[in-house]
Amino acid sequence: MGPTLTDVAKRANVALSTASRAFSDPGRVGPDTLRKIRMIAQEVGYQPVAPRASGPPADTAHATIAVIVPDIANPVFAAFVKAAQGQGWHSRHTVVLADSDFDPDRERAVIAHLAGRVDGIAVCSSRLDAEEVLALCGRVPLVLVNREADGADRIVADCIVADATEGLRQTVDYLTALGHRRIAYVQGSALSWSNRHRVGVVRALAEAHGLELDVLEWQTETVDGGTAAAARVVASGATAVIAHNDLVALGVIIGARALGVRVPDDLSVVGTDDIPFAVVSQPALTSISTPNARAGALSLELLGRAAAGDRQPPRRLRLPTHLVVRGSTGPTPAAASR
Repeated sequence: MGPTLTDVAKRANVALSTASRAFSDPGRVGPDTLRKIRMIAQEVGYQPVAPRASGPPADTAHATIAVIVPDIANPVFAAFVKAAQGQGWHSRHTVVLADSDFDPDRERAVIAHLAGRVDGIAVCSSRLDAEEVLALCGRVPLVLVNREADGADRIVADCIVADATEGLRQTVDYLTALGHRRIAYVQGSALSWSNRHRVGVVRALAEAHGLELDVLEWQTETVDGGTAAAARVVASGATAVIAHNDLVALGVIIGARALGVRVPDDLSVVGTDDIPFAVVSQPALTSISTPNARAGALSLELLGRAAAGDRQPPRRLRLPTHLVVRGSTGPTPAAASR
């Protein structure tokens, strides 16, 4: 048996799909990578299969991209995955999905298992340090979503971040205009980069507006977590609360109602992510819209290019957020009485 394309890919230290494109679609391979693959093919005596006269090329290998999320049941990550799958279908890539269940050990094991079997990896809302994720992926192209990865003086991996700054600025401006002077923030996981980023932004905005801010302790990023936090929100004396995500915010509404606190008459509630359930809740949830679907599609687009040999210097892409006002927010009781 003569040398195969797999032999060429191994010798060239590239993915099989990249080696395939060097012969079936060379325009999608970087010039240096293309030259290297073809030189090695000549050295080992590999003879590519000629494409058929009509129809698609004889080789149909395309990139296999792994998408790792912490909870596929969460509508935020479902939107991310659906968009990634759609982009994968459009680009004729195979998308492999893994759910780490918010467990750093499981996430670590999943990345280590997939790193030698795929052409690219997108890790959304990782619970690991960025440096560890990078080390686990090795030479496999990586996109980190909702986690930044900075080295001593440069970005060390592609990052796509939903920048909460503008959405939170709009939120704090809006709550201030409604007369709120004391607000609470219900945190998500202690391992969440997004949580740390949002807390930092909220602290700065509260200080700039002269507001009192209570940052409550971490909660599970679920409806149950928000329900558990409701008593502390009420006890804080805050007239408005911003939650780490919409599920937590919906839980706060449920918990507040059980305590006899009316939303928004006694307490205004703001979520984050603007999931589909936000508009059908009672009352409809005011939320900071985050571009999760855009992040999913963009992740596959970047990884597809990298798998084809178009390796660019690592980038940080910030996607904007904005406030969507609904019925869960209103004036403070004192402002309403005036």
